[in-house]
Amino acid sequence: MQSRDYPLLNPEWGPPPDPRNRTPRRPQRWMGFAGAGTLIAVGYMDPGNWATAIAVGARYGYTLLSVVLLSSVMALLLQWLAARVGLVTGRDLAQLSRSQYSRRTSLALWGLCETAIIACDLAEIVGSAVALQLLFGVSLPIGVVVAGALAFAMLGLQGFGQHRLEGAVAALILLTAGCFVAQLSLAHPDWRAAAHGLRPRAEIVAQAGMLWLATGILGATVMPHNLYLHSALLRMRGEALPERTRPALARALRTTHWDTTLSLGFAFLVNAALLILAAAAFHASGNTSVESLGDAHKLLAPLLGNQWAGAMFAVALLACGLNSTVTATLAGQVTMEGFLNLRMKPWQRALITRALALVPALLIVGHGGEARTTALLVFSQVVLSLQLPFAVIPLVRFAGDATLMGEWRVRGALSIAAWGIASAIVVLNGLLLWQTLTGQG
Repeated sequence: MQSRDYPLLNPEWGPPPDPRNRTPRRPQRWMGFAGAGTLIAVGYMDPGNWATAIAVGARYGYTLLSVVLLSSVMALLLQWLAARVGLVTGRDLAQLSRSQYSRRTSLALWGLCETAIIACDLAEIVGSAVALQLLFGVSLPIGVVVAGALAFAMLGLQGFGQHRLEGAVAALILLTAGCFVAQLSLAHPDWRAAAHGLRPRAEIVAQAGMLWLATGILGATVMPHNLYLHSALLRMRGEALPERTRPALARALRTTHWDTTLSLGFAFLVNAALLILAAAAFHASGNTSVESLGDAHKLLAPLLGNQWAGAMFAVALLACGLNSTVTATLAGQVTMEGFLNLRMKPWQRALITRALALVPALLIVGHGGEARTTALLVFSQVVLSLQLPFAVIPLVRFAGDATLMGEWRVRGALSIAAWGIASAIVVLNGLLLWQTLTGQG
């Protein structure tokens, strides 16, 4: 059943089956709730994440692997809550915010979310442009334009069905994973040191440089607009339930839980692999000042002793850039429609999102060149982190609201964990702002 609210996000559901016909087997009926996690996971592997992970791994080695792990756990719980809210209430996070808050507050929340989407989309375009420059030697401004065109091509796959798009996204994810497996086999990481890096350390919040990059990791991992998108995807899948009985919702939630867990678990492995690669290749060799994607590309081949190492790095970067631009555009549509109740054609929303990111991207790469691209990518992730509380707090509140969620509301230990995550995000951002304002950053 195609959603009238979100024509771009057609999950390819058909009408309820005729009771006279044979009832579909259960796997066929409930696999429709799988796949949303794939679209969400790609948002956790964008070029901004790459720049942050490379800077972190080169400068601090394996130390901040614990931040990657904790951020991934936070993301898993929050994305699961978003999917749960969308499926149970029949409304996504943007729609609920519009109905539960004043018009002024909901407009402010929409503006903050749009800022996060633009920051994310900017990072994806610039990262894709860098990948095209590394692969084909094109200038960064031309790469920005080509990246924008390739993004439209990816979104055009939806014309052939939502599952075609999800399949293309999954293929690019597997390509990225294959590149990382090959590079890690060449880098020979210190796996014992990597395991120790999974243990949190107090120095992460004590040192301004570490905190800045740790906040960037948080913003790159837990993306506010992905919460809106996930709730919208499951809202639409919930509309297609033949019956909204308790057993039906329980089965749908169970499928959604596993889809989210497996997808974000895979995203964690990719992000951890990127940081481990940077630590093994750059930090271990004394190249602790490597921050730009271009420098990383140049050094990988001689350090790993393989001429294809740099090419694999660039191919994986391009794949991640193309994938993540899909989620940013889709999230932009659902937030605009949910907050403003404004319907737009898919290509119109995609054009707006592209233009809002292309213009500043062209200005930055035109004046600053490669020197500023990495700083821009890391900064974009910090911006995402600063927007997080304004999406997370409403989400946790709605998930625990008995009026909205009924028997499916979040309670007990899960509620405590959700509010704990929200509080940790607020505290971390507060520390970052304090260090920045007092000149400690």
